[in-house]
Amino acid sequence: MTQLIPQGQPGEHTLPDDLNQSHAGAAIAAKPVGGGVARRGFLQRTGTGAAALLLAGVTGKVLAAAPTPGDPNRVKLSLIQDPQTEQAESTPDPAAAPDQRVGYAIVGLGRLSLNQILPAMSQCKYSKVVALVSGDSDKARKVGRQYGVREDAIYDYHTYERMADNREVQVMYVVLPNGMHAEYTVRAAAIGKHVLCEKPMAVSSVECQRMIDACRKAQRFLMIAYRSQYEAMDRMIARRVKEKQLGPLREFIAGNSQNVGDPAQWRLNLALAGGGPLPDVGIYCLNAARFLSGEEPHEVIASVFRPADDPRFREVEQSVHFVLRFPSGWSATCMASYASHESRFFRLQGAQGWAEMNPAFGYNGLQMRKGTLVEGKNATIDITIDPENQFAREIDHMSLCVARNQTPHTPGEEGLQDQRIVEAIYESARSGRAVRIAQPPGPTRGPDPDEETF
Repeated sequence: MTQLIPQGQPGEHTLPDDLNQSHAGAAIAAKPVGGGVARRGFLQRTGTGAAALLLAGVTGKVLAAAPTPGDPNRVKLSLIQDPQTEQAESTPDPAAAPDQRVGYAIVGLGRLSLNQILPAMSQCKYSKVVALVSGDSDKARKVGRQYGVREDAIYDYHTYERMADNREVQVMYVVLPNGMHAEYTVRAAAIGKHVLCEKPMAVSSVECQRMIDACRKAQRFLMIAYRSQYEAMDRMIARRVKEKQLGPLREFIAGNSQNVGDPAQWRLNLALAGGGPLPDVGIYCLNAARFLSGEEPHEVIASVFRPADDPRFREVEQSVHFVLRFPSGWSATCMASYASHESRFFRLQGAQGWAEMNPAFGYNGLQMRKGTLVEGKNATIDITIDPENQFAREIDHMSLCVARNQTPHTPGEEGLQDQRIVEAIYESARSGRAVRIAQPPGPTRGPDPDEETF
């Protein structure tokens, strides 16, 4: 089993001149470069023979103990804050070897990859990008130079299988239009690679099952990129529900909308997208209802609207509304639209309190509030936490699962169950009747992610 060491933060810092002299009885042998020594190089060269110095900002300094003989890559910091009352700090390992991180091939260089996933790789502790797949070779080479990917590790969709010989690639991150997820997941499994696949998992439950079967046959992991399930505020609400802090659940209300533009984009093509706003943005509402509550719906009633005079919606719906009913008696009312101003929110209400996020589901800027009784008075409490990159969190979770040989928190079964419900929603909208939803035959989620690793 691979042992991963967290990757240090990108960027170099230099030591002030006063630190290029002996400190705490240990001589600093490294020569200054441009007035100082690179932080990582300094730490690596001092090793166990001298006290390692870490910089707190540009001028402040903190003395750190030398690595212990049993763990030469670790730098131990003295405790400053009380761990019982203060948030724990995460200190990246300054001497981590990059080749110990799990290597990813990013399959598809569209907007999501370029704007979110590739930049997030620089914030990952256990993951690195080592290969790119694109139908545009010029773009791929430019992106490769930006992220340090060798030119011989750039592939197109015809040379995809050549990655079987690239031992650096352990995980293929499939970031293609929905209708292509199944093909490229199956092809990745066939050449012995693990797969992290963007949501929605596929455009039909049949395709979802084919993806699961292919990865199971190849003994490779399949994880669906439900980044909200790795986001700290969402996880906080899920824990409150599990600990009964809200009391019995009563209602869930959620919406996710945006006003789409170009009618020629693939999200408005039924074959590539599998539907309109429902599988794209509505699935966040659907998955949140299931994940936050820990329950599975048993019935849905839904409606969709597709205007005849809008060229954007020749093939897919403009908007969808659906109500999920759960065995314990509570319900989830959700909506999604491609023709409304951007809006993302949810509120989960219980007998003893409520929790909401507005905005929710986005890449950043999320806000959380809760309502409860405080000293006999109704109180609304705003909760603000340090922002963290959701993509980095989910990617690193996949890497830890690969290293530990552990089922991911959001495996293929989670995506399959959502797709089954999506199909029930469309069936209800067509028939005008409530549709029963079968309970999944087994668990749809793996172990919770380790919070201390993030």
